[in-house]
Amino acid sequence: MKNSIMHFKKFYITGIVILAGIILAWVILSMGKTTINESHDEIESEHEEDDHAKGSHGGRLLLEGDFQVEITIYERGVPPQFRVYVFDRGKAVNPEEVKLIIELHRLGGRVDVINFRREGESLCGDKVVEEPHSFDVKVLAEHKGKTYCWEYSQIEGRVELTPEAIQNAGIGIETAGPAQIKTVLEFPGEIELNADKVVHVVPRVSGVVTEVYKNLGDAVKHSEVIAVLDSREVAELKSAYMASMKRVELARATFERKERLWKQKISSEKDYLASRQALAEEEINLQMATQKLLALGFSQTDLDSIPEMTGRGLTRYELKAQFDGVVIKKEIAVGEAIKEDADIFAIADLCTVWVGVTVYAKDLRVVKVGQNVTVRSKILGLEANGTLMYLGPLVGEQTRTAQGRVVVQNPEGRWRPGLFVTVEIVQEEVTVPVAVSVDAIQTFRDWSVVFVQCGDLYEVRPLELGRSDGRWMEVLHGLSPGEKYVSRNSFILKADLGKAGATHEH
Repeated sequence: MKNSIMHFKKFYITGIVILAGIILAWVILSMGKTTINESHDEIESEHEEDDHAKGSHGGRLLLEGDFQVEITIYERGVPPQFRVYVFDRGKAVNPEEVKLIIELHRLGGRVDVINFRREGESLCGDKVVEEPHSFDVKVLAEHKGKTYCWEYSQIEGRVELTPEAIQNAGIGIETAGPAQIKTVLEFPGEIELNADKVVHVVPRVSGVVTEVYKNLGDAVKHSEVIAVLDSREVAELKSAYMASMKRVELARATFERKERLWKQKISSEKDYLASRQALAEEEINLQMATQKLLALGFSQTDLDSIPEMTGRGLTRYELKAQFDGVVIKKEIAVGEAIKEDADIFAIADLCTVWVGVTVYAKDLRVVKVGQNVTVRSKILGLEANGTLMYLGPLVGEQTRTAQGRVVVQNPEGRWRPGLFVTVEIVQEEVTVPVAVSVDAIQTFRDWSVVFVQCGDLYEVRPLELGRSDGRWMEVLHGLSPGEKYVSRNSFILKADLGKAGATHEH
């Protein structure tokens, strides 16, 4: 009985193992079948995407009966061109026995007609197949007196949008045409003080500062008192002026008396001439005393008031502004003793400023004195026009640059000395036949393109570009006058093109 039970257990365990093996084998076979089916589906999908037959050279294969034409676009090391291979009953046909024409009907109605000549074992087109390779193709072939015709479409770089979608996206449309383009050279510059409008205030006499009325940044008016000194030298000059005036008065009275007596023949002519000479000498002395005070900045009104001065009025010396401006330097304080040559104030008229321009040696042939320039500060958002007034005759040994100068009007004081700016000088101003907005330019693959409009269709158009002034871009090739293109928000079309997965079929 015990042996029977043991045999039953072994049989039971063996059965379980066999059953597990069967189940595992079934799972593996099912997974293998699924993988095979999925791979087969992927292969079929790839074939479905490949919607035209291809020849042995990888090109599009066109067939009619036993006659076959394989069309390729060759662009390795050369501009894109058609190369066509011809077969009859599976064998290559002598290209000279075939007459071939291909018409490319592009968006907008343009038709490129391409004829062919023999080149080796193929027929080679006589024109470049311009990008984009997006067109309706019509192929006409003649062989052994029989004519063949095929038509197909090849589309790339094209987006379709309704007018409502264009309006909602804020996409702007413009017409290509002529534009005036300024070729501009840019140079670094710095705002400087107008050296012709800066005055350094020097007292010209020594003294002690008793009053200061202006500080840094304060505006001053012409003849406005900015500081006062207590000066012994000024007191001596004023005293000498008053004494000279008294001597002149006395000499004049003596002269008038001597003249009267001489005319009455009471006094001698010698006395008369001596008094006249004494008067002349005193008048000269008075004139010298007057000039000394005028040289210190005193006005005639100030001189007229000197005889009435007493005490500290004689030592008072007022420093005045010589023109309207702003205090840009102050080195004076109340109670300070200063010398006659001390540079105590600097006043600048900021209504005009200079712009120091650094002109590179390579540009000296086109930069000339008298040229109109534009000065820009990107930091402050300022722009001003001016004229190049000076261009240095020397080129720096280390910098290899010459220094220029532009005068800029600054009535509101917004151009501050020390500010770095960009100076633009117009090299030339020309009118080009075709130009597009700079904002319209996009990149597609390795081209610079615009999107050309034709109804609801928008297609990339590679361009050969020329000069630009930051607003307009000259078009040398790729766009004709009168064609409409997307000038604003063209990046939206580029994004849609990327979503569509544009292909480049050859």
